[in-house]
Amino acid sequence: MSNLTGFVKRLRDIMRNDAGINGDAQRIEQIAWMLFLKVYDAKEQDWAWDDDNYQSIIPEQCRWQNWAHDDKSGAAPTGDKLLDFVNNTLFPTLKNLPVNASTPIKKAIMQTTFADANNYMKDGVLMRQVINVIDDLDFSDYEESHAFGEIYETILKELQSAGSAGEFYTPRAVTDFMAQVIKPQIGETMADFACGTGGFLVSWLKELHKQVKTTEDEEACGNSVYGIEKKQFPYMLCITNLLLHGLDVPRVYHDNSLTKDVLDYTEADRFHVIMMNPPYGGAEKADVKNHFPDDLASSETADLFLSVIMYRLKRGGRAAVILPDGFLFGTDNAKVNIKKKLLREFDLHTIIRLPGSVFSPYTSITTNILFFDSTHSTEETWFYRLDMPAGYKHFSKTKPMKLEHFQPVLDWWNDRRELEEEGFPKAKKFTVQQLTEELGYNLDQCGYPHEEEEILAPLDLIHRYEEQRASLNAEIDRVLAEITAILEGAAQ
Repeated sequence: MSNLTGFVKRLRDIMRNDAGINGDAQRIEQIAWMLFLKVYDAKEQDWAWDDDNYQSIIPEQCRWQNWAHDDKSGAAPTGDKLLDFVNNTLFPTLKNLPVNASTPIKKAIMQTTFADANNYMKDGVLMRQVINVIDDLDFSDYEESHAFGEIYETILKELQSAGSAGEFYTPRAVTDFMAQVIKPQIGETMADFACGTGGFLVSWLKELHKQVKTTEDEEACGNSVYGIEKKQFPYMLCITNLLLHGLDVPRVYHDNSLTKDVLDYTEADRFHVIMMNPPYGGAEKADVKNHFPDDLASSETADLFLSVIMYRLKRGGRAAVILPDGFLFGTDNAKVNIKKKLLREFDLHTIIRLPGSVFSPYTSITTNILFFDSTHSTEETWFYRLDMPAGYKHFSKTKPMKLEHFQPVLDWWNDRRELEEEGFPKAKKFTVQQLTEELGYNLDQCGYPHEEEEILAPLDLIHRYEEQRASLNAEIDRVLAEITAILEGAAQ
């Protein structure tokens, strides 16, 4: 296990000297494709052990053991020879592997994973050093393999400081909490339509695995998850993550969940459980809105994903979704219509308000977890504000959120009561009539009382202002329409 100590640091120190690597984002992407090939090679050895007729989709010369493994005989390629092989043989071969509809998923993922991957390194000697560090990992050793699964988490956390890639990492404390509360059952299917690095899928599997008692349960557990990821880099990280967690056939697809008409979904496209943290603050192509009914065609990505979730949740199914404050207080037409559909067709039973720094440093916009199911329409909704734990001013890279910080929510979850702190509601129940008729679909309740202390990054601040302006304009239009109707009635 000693070779796992400082694994990421050793790789970083070597790659820092390569002129082709520009910053953490490229460094992590470089490590990612090498790690994927190493992990996949270990899996192929397992598959070949179980099946004497197993045939790899990768040509022999491109299999990790035949070019990357260094047997210390001096035959392993290095320098310009290694660079030439990687750039002119390995990448073109893997990008163009013959894949069709009949190709098994565990083989097809090799081609889809490398479709848009890149090699950034320009020094073949340094590349050999990096490969040797990765090749020293022994995934046939259960202890070491399990330990590396934990180390992989540190690699994913590096995304938080790797530029725009940070949007793909949801803190593990959050995904574990949501999986714990959603209570997975053997035989259920779970989906994440913007799965990033696979955090929700892994948390679901870990929670579900506690119930596994038979080989049939094990098989059902492995077949229970489904993911879609639009961007190539997090897709690669997700596949690697699932392989490391023992999932031999990851049903994860490199695609965009928003480019199919939601009205075309059938029962076969629906799931028992959906857990996800949709991208927000981003923009899709204008024609994406054409895949949604006119009244739900929002310009906000998170809103569109919530509509997808509602159309793809089975009858009686459960959902746990992270959404920004803008959805709660937004009163523009699309947001109100989405909230109307949510309250009329689903039971939005709980909203957990999260502290602003949970997703720091990627964003300081305050987020919320919405828990709902499709058993019946909403009758009442509980709001609970999760405050910062004692001794924390805010979460950070060195002081991240931990699962234990959700303990107050877990204690309250099964023994719900209204709470007040310093004159402000911390937990409160609202009837659907209050939320719709009195509050005009404003779900921004039990918020953080000291907003003057909230300091947002410039882009977050602009996004917040844009949402508040849209909400205010919609409210003004509504009031003016009411006044006009009253005046026209009086004139008659």
